Amino acid sequence: MTSAGDAPSERIDPRALRAWRVRGAIEGGIVIATAGLASWLVVRFQLPWLLIVLVWVVALVAAWVLAWLVPRIRWERWRYRIGERQIELQRGVLVITRTLIPLARVQHVDTKQGPILRFYGLASVAIATAAGTAEIPALAVDEAQRLRDQIAQLAGVSEDV
Repeated sequence: MTSAGDAPSERIDPRALRAWRVRGAIEGGIVIATAGLASWLVVRFQLPWLLIVLVWVVALVAAWVLAWLVPRIRWERWRYRIGERQIELQRGVLVITRTLIPLARVQHVDTKQGPILRFYGLASVAIATAAGTAEIPALAVDEAQRLRDQIAQLAGVSEDV
């Protein structure tokens, strides 16, 4: 058992930063498109031009935060540890969340990849319990598979279907 101040030490793959920046750029693109629509509405309904400036300043700052700042903070704060009795996860951008998952409660463990993670050679480990699913994101594929197998073995989860 670890003390409350003893944070998990394992980090996720540094390539996660690039993958999360791609995702953030996509989200930022949606913000920029929304700003374009808002600008069109300002012109269409003859609202004050200052609104266009305000909308674009907010949109550009938000896009930068989503594509650059949030992925960096998220990567720096993500930690995990697989112990003999529990899995510890620590994550968060504004609020740090620490989750303890008793291995006795694990029902199954999966690895998964979306197109962005696959492009960067990464995978996530999903840990299912009766209470829900927790995820360790953006690990090297071989590390994710090793971790999945380790958790399954420690939890006594069978590979039989």
